[in-house]
Amino acid sequence: MLRKRCASSWILQFYSKCWRFNYQAVGTFFPMLTRNCLSLLLWFLFDGGLLTPLNSQQPPQTSASKQKENVITMSGRRSAAQRVKRGWVWNQFFVLEEYMGSEPQYVGKLHSDLDKGIGSVKYTLSGDGAGTIFTIDDTTGDIHAIKSLDREEKPFYTLRAQAVDIVTGKPVEPESEFIIKVQDINDNEPKFLDGPYVASVPEMSPVGAYVLQVKATDADDPTYGSSARVVYSILQGQPYFSIDPKTGVIRTALPNMDREVKEQYQVLIQAKDMGGQLGGLAGTTTVNITLTDVNDNPPRFPKSIFHLKVPESSQVGLPIGRIRAVDPDYGKNAEIEYNIVPGDGGNLFDIITDNDTQEGILILKKPLDFETKKAYTFKVEASNVHLDHHFNSVGPFKDTATVKINVLDVDEPPVFSKPSYTMEVYEDTPVGTIIGAVTAQDLDIGSSSVRYYIDEKSDINNNFAVDPLEGTISTNELLDRESTAQFNISIIASKISNPQLTSSVNVIINVLDVNEFAPEVTIPYESSVCENAKPRQIIQIIGAADRDMSPTGQKFSFRLPPDGLTNPNFTIHDFKNNSAGIEAQRHGYSRRDKEFYLLPVVVEDSSYPIQSSTSTLTIKVCRCDSRGAILSCNVEAIFLPVGLSTGALIAILLCIIILLVIVVLYVALRRQKKKDALMTSKEDIRDNVIHYDDEGGGEEDTQAFDIGALRNPKVIEDNKGRRDIKPEPLCLPRHKPPTDCNSDIRDFINERLQEHDVDPNAPPYDSLATYAYEGSGSVAESLSSIESPSMEIDQDYDFLSDWGPQFKSLAEMFGEENFNKDKIT
Repeated sequence: MLRKRCASSWILQFYSKCWRFNYQAVGTFFPMLTRNCLSLLLWFLFDGGLLTPLNSQQPPQTSASKQKENVITMSGRRSAAQRVKRGWVWNQFFVLEEYMGSEPQYVGKLHSDLDKGIGSVKYTLSGDGAGTIFTIDDTTGDIHAIKSLDREEKPFYTLRAQAVDIVTGKPVEPESEFIIKVQDINDNEPKFLDGPYVASVPEMSPVGAYVLQVKATDADDPTYGSSARVVYSILQGQPYFSIDPKTGVIRTALPNMDREVKEQYQVLIQAKDMGGQLGGLAGTTTVNITLTDVNDNPPRFPKSIFHLKVPESSQVGLPIGRIRAVDPDYGKNAEIEYNIVPGDGGNLFDIITDNDTQEGILILKKPLDFETKKAYTFKVEASNVHLDHHFNSVGPFKDTATVKINVLDVDEPPVFSKPSYTMEVYEDTPVGTIIGAVTAQDLDIGSSSVRYYIDEKSDINNNFAVDPLEGTISTNELLDRESTAQFNISIIASKISNPQLTSSVNVIINVLDVNEFAPEVTIPYESSVCENAKPRQIIQIIGAADRDMSPTGQKFSFRLPPDGLTNPNFTIHDFKNNSAGIEAQRHGYSRRDKEFYLLPVVVEDSSYPIQSSTSTLTIKVCRCDSRGAILSCNVEAIFLPVGLSTGALIAILLCIIILLVIVVLYVALRRQKKKDALMTSKEDIRDNVIHYDDEGGGEEDTQAFDIGALRNPKVIEDNKGRRDIKPEPLCLPRHKPPTDCNSDIRDFINERLQEHDVDPNAPPYDSLATYAYEGSGSVAESLSSIESPSMEIDQDYDFLSDWGPQFKSLAEMFGEENFNKDKIT
C-alpha cells in the first residue's frame, strides 16, 4: 500500500504542478500546456507501470529494458535467488524550459519503500547539474530546478540518485540513474540562414516558372508539438510571384513580364512556425529577383530618313557619317548588323557596325566629285545578329531607313590627266632636249590656271627641268645609262589663284642605252681537253656579257678570227642562244707534244653600231680516265707511273722515308744494347767482386766460405770445356817431372791469352780472367788451401820466375815467403 500511496501522491502533485503552470502561463499557451500535461500523465500511468497491482508476482509484459527499470535487487537484504520489485518510486521527470517563476521549479520526488517517514533515510543527487541546476531535499526527496533552462542549449540531463541510512551512512538502495528532460516551448522564431537571396528569371517566362527555393530553420524541437513546423508566405511581391507554403519554392505568377518595362523586383518572404496559426513566431527575408533579357524586340530606326552632308574632298576609306537603330534589348541580344540595300549610289559607300555603340558607320569607297554628281540616295537595313526562335511570331527582327547624302563643293587642287607618267630618253642626249610633258587642270567651277615645278627632293642633281606653264620636261644634264638607268621624279601642279592647293604625280624616266661597249667572253678564260678527246667533241661552253643594255635584250654571236678559220685543233660552234661551244678538231692530244693551246674567240652584239671583241682562251691538255674525268693537267705528271696521282706518289715516298728512319733507329738501339751487354758482362771484374765481412779461420777452416764462389761460373758450369780450343789431355800423374807440368800450365795460359787477344768481342780494357785448371802432374798437387794437406810441406816456387813477366809478382811473393821460412829455421 506504501507504493500505491506514493504513486497516488505523485500523480496529484504532478497534476497540480501542471495546473499551476497553466494558470500562470499566458493565455495563448494554456490549451497547449493543459493538453501536454494530460498526455504526459496518461502515458506515465499506463506505460510506466504505476497502476500494476502490488500483489502481482509476474513482471509486466514489457521489453527487457523496462523490466530492468522496474525491478532492482536490494543489496544485502534478500537472497540472490529471490526476485524483488524496484525499491525506488519516482516520476518520469520533465522540466519546462525558460521558467521565469520567483520560486524554484518543482521537478519531481524521489522516495524509497524503505523510507518509513521517520527521517532515517537521506537522499543524495549527483550527475549533470547536480547542486548547480538541480537540488534535492535530502529528507523528503523533492527535486527542484533553481535555474532557467534552455532546451536548445541542452535537451536533457543525466543524474544519479542514492538513498543512504542516516545513522550508518551506508546505502539502503543501490545507486540508480535517471534523466530529466527539458520540455520545449515555442521560444525560437524561424530564421533564413542564407538570406537575403538573389535570383533571376528570363523575361516573358510563363506562369509557374521556377525562380528560387528559400528555407527557414526553427531551433525548437521538431518532434514535439508544432513549434518547429514552418509555413511560408509572401508579404510583398504579389501578384508577380508566388511561393509554396510548405517547400518555399518561388515561382512566377504573371505571364509576359517584360524586362524593358521593369527589370528588378524585391519580394519579402515570411516563415511562421506553429503551422502558421495565430500566436506562432515568424521570420522574414528578402529575395531580389532580376528579369534577364531575351531577344524579344527587333531593332528600330528612330526616323525613316537620314540626311548627311559630305565634302567632295573626303578621303576614301574614312568615315563620313553615322546612323543608329535602337534595340531595347541588352547585351548580345541588342547587337545589330547594318547593310546597304543595293540601289542608287550604294556602290560608292559601305557601312560597318561600331561594337561599342551599335551605330552604323558609313565609309566612302570611291572619291566624290561635286562637278559629276551632287547627291546620292540609298537604303540601309538594320537586323539583329542573334535571333531567338521563341519569338519568331513577333515579326521580322530588322528595320530599314533611307540615307540621303549631299556632296559639298570644295576648292580642290589641280588634277593630272594620268595617275603616273613614264618617259624614255637616250643616254648622252644633248641638254635641253624635251622628253615628254605632264598635264593638270582645275576641275572646279571657274577653273584657274596651273603652274608646274619639280619636287627638289626627287631630283637632287637637277638632271631635269619642267616648263612652269606648259608642263614639258627636258634634260638638264648629260645622262649615262651605265651610271643611272632610271629616274623617278615628282612633278607638282598648283593653282595660280590658290598656290596652297597642290597635287603631285610621279614621272618615271628610263635612260635608253647607246651601244658603246663591246661584248666580252665571260669566264672561264681557261679550259681543258683530254688526251683521248674525239673530233667534234664539245670540251667547253662559253657565254658573253655586255655592259650596254638593250630594251629588247642583246643577241651575241661567236666565231673564230679570220686568220684562225683553218685552226686544225679547235673550232667554235655557235648555239644561237648567246652561248657557244668549243669543239675538238682532231682525234687525241698529247701533253708531251704540247702542254696547252691558245684559241682566239670573236664575240659580236646585235645593237647599232655593232661592237665586237676578241678574247683568247687557254686550253690545257690533261690526262683523263675512260669516262672523261680529268686526272692530271700538270707537266710533271707526264713522267710519273701510269695510274698513280701526284698525291699517291707523295704518300708512298713519305712511307718509305718513315720505314728507313725506323730501321736506322732499330739498328742503333741494337748496337747500343749489345755494347751495354759487354760492359755489364759477368766476366767484368768490377761487376763480380764479392765482399765478405767475416774473418776466416785459417787454412784449416774449410767451412767458413765456399771457395768455388770465386771461380769463373762459365768455366765450372757443368764442367763444360771451351768450344774454341781443343780439349787437352789430363796431366800425367804427380810423379811426372815438374818441368813437364810447368810447360803444360804455361801452354794453357798462353793459349788463353792468345784467345783473348784475337777475340773481337773482348772488352777494350784490361780484364782479369780466372781458370780452375791447375795442370797435370804438379808436384805441389792442388793450390787450393781447402784441398791442402793438414801438415804443411815445403814447396819450391822458384819455377815461377821461369814463367815470364806475367808471373813476376807471384814469383817475388812466393820467393820472399820461402826466404823468410829459411831464415826462421
